[in-house]
Amino acid sequence: MIAKCLWVLFVSMVPIIELRGGIPVGLGLGLGYPLSITLAVIGNLIPIPFLIIYGRRVLEYFAKFEKFGIPFRWILRLGEKKVAQMKKTLFWGLWIFVAIPLPGTGAWTGALIAITLNLKLKESLPAIILGVLSAGGIVTLLAFVFDYALF
Repeated sequence: MIAKCLWVLFVSMVPIIELRGGIPVGLGLGLGYPLSITLAVIGNLIPIPFLIIYGRRVLEYFAKFEKFGIPFRWILRLGEKKVAQMKKTLFWGLWIFVAIPLPGTGAWTGALIAITLNLKLKESLPAIILGVLSAGGIVTLLAFVFDYALF
């Protein structure tokens, strides 16, 4: 049982897969809906504070290199330029972006957006948490519908 729970936690921590893979894995392992959802949400959120807190420093460090730093400097400049335009709708936009359970969206990408826009943890984490919970609801609904339709 513990190994199955850890498996769901770890799958949900992986970028791109996140909880949209963790919930079906938990259900496939027989953990049931409540436990699968809980573990997937927790696993999806574990790396996010660390990404937001330390990610900006990583970008700034790599931006110092002459050739290698070109894409990192571009990301930093883009964030500085866009933050003024997006400040009013940032919470809602980040929430909706994270909530869409498709590849390329999710908590990891939401954290990267927060890093790029130089948002603090207290500014971005509530929207990301709400987005993860919303995505979890959507994935659970889809899993339930497909489970019901197949069996």
